[in-house]
Amino acid sequence: MTDPLPGGRFSGREAFVQLVRDALDCAAREGWRELILSDATFEDWPLRERSVVESLQAWSASGRRMTLLASRYDEVIRLHPRFVNWRKTWGHIIDCRVSRASTPADFPSAIWSAGWFMQRLDVQRSTGVCGDDRDRSIALKEFLDEKIRNSSPGFSASTIGL
Repeated sequence: MTDPLPGGRFSGREAFVQLVRDALDCAAREGWRELILSDATFEDWPLRERSVVESLQAWSASGRRMTLLASRYDEVIRLHPRFVNWRKTWGHIIDCRVSRASTPADFPSAIWSAGWFMQRLDVQRSTGVCGDDRDRSIALKEFLDEKIRNSSPGFSASTIGL
């Protein structure tokens, strides 16, 4: 049996990066149906790591949906080639959205699923909260849904043109 994901406050870049790894691993093991990943640029997320892409590969099964929300994807393309290749294969279950309505400092940096969430409240210091608290989860989901409603499609799975 694996340990449950933590709850409460976290602080520091390493704690944040480990939470992302653990959350995506747990999503694969437990078969989370829906994931929302949100960050202005995803530049400090561990999406370049083989283990993270392996977790995403294990997660990507029938009936799964992921929404990515960013202010831009140029850092993802530049820094996370493994993730970009994985995204090309699984583009049919991933909705990538661009929201330029917030400044990078105000952009939500979070993972949301029906059973667990992680939200960085201070991106510079990588401090935030995580857990399964229902009220916080609902508030985060409503906040992310609003940002998604006011976004547009971005980061296409292929670069094939006409």
